[in-house]
Amino acid sequence: MLTRRAALGAAGAMLAAPAVQAQGAWPDKPIRFVIGGAAGGVSDIFLRMMENRLREKLGQPIVIDPRPGAGGMVGAEVTARSAPDGYTYYVNHIASHGIGPTLYRRLSFDPLRDLPGVARIAAMPNVLIVKGDGPIRSVADLVAFCRANPARANFSSAGSGTSSHLSGLLFGMRMGVEVTHVPYRGTAPSMAAVLNGEVLFNIDNAPVSRQQVMAGMLRALGVSTAQRVSTMPELAPLQDQGVPEFDVASWYGIAAPSGVPAAIRARLGTEVVAALNDPAIAQRLRDYGAEPWPLGPADFDAFMRAEVAKWAPVVRASGAQID
Repeated sequence: MLTRRAALGAAGAMLAAPAVQAQGAWPDKPIRFVIGGAAGGVSDIFLRMMENRLREKLGQPIVIDPRPGAGGMVGAEVTARSAPDGYTYYVNHIASHGIGPTLYRRLSFDPLRDLPGVARIAAMPNVLIVKGDGPIRSVADLVAFCRANPARANFSSAGSGTSSHLSGLLFGMRMGVEVTHVPYRGTAPSMAAVLNGEVLFNIDNAPVSRQQVMAGMLRALGVSTAQRVSTMPELAPLQDQGVPEFDVASWYGIAAPSGVPAAIRARLGTEVVAALNDPAIAQRLRDYGAEPWPLGPADFDAFMRAEVAKWAPVVRASGAQID
């Protein structure tokens, strides 16, 4: 017969066991990654580049769950409301955690609070492009043209509130020139508008215009990031060409529901960062036109707070708002 002290000790051990087992056993079932776009989109592609390694290191299958809509906010909300058990994550990006917190007026959740970071994955630098056979051959030429021809100082974007929209607006703000936004329904028609001379310039993801730039149909004047990028080392950053405080990239990462234990976030973050440091995976990202950009949970959270602070005044200046 157990003594009272022994009985209490045994009961305490029984109560503690599930918690210890739950933490020690993670993961013991498939891990779901929600993406805010369709299958075959950038979020899907980046995750699949790491899928085999993550499955090998974590010992569980990776399930990709597309939830497109509202610039990624549908998938973000699904994840934010998921059980914080370490088995559901969101592939987040500049739209959901950089621009979205200011752009969307009636969000039912707070992206930074309810979906903290696990790891930053990669960034696709934007490129400032103009018509290939036009007279503008430099950033200085573009600014001078905008000042001399304000009625023609227009730029295209993939839609109101997108990274390409706000990048163009930020360029005008930094250079002190008035530029007019012309939104299109997607990246392809936005690029075609520059090719056809409907607009003067565009600032959008590098891979989109790469072939036209190589063919001479478009002219790339510079990259949006503060550093040169390995995929286009010949292009100088806009910041080095007189555009102050211009460091812009379309970035992607992984976020978790806020209640996921810190130890699990750290473990997954470590595995993602290790995958990005794998030369083969890093090269696949570069072949796609992206730069590996690994950060762990704490640094990624700090980065996202800085992104919201950077884009909030630009969103407000643009007048773009989504209910």
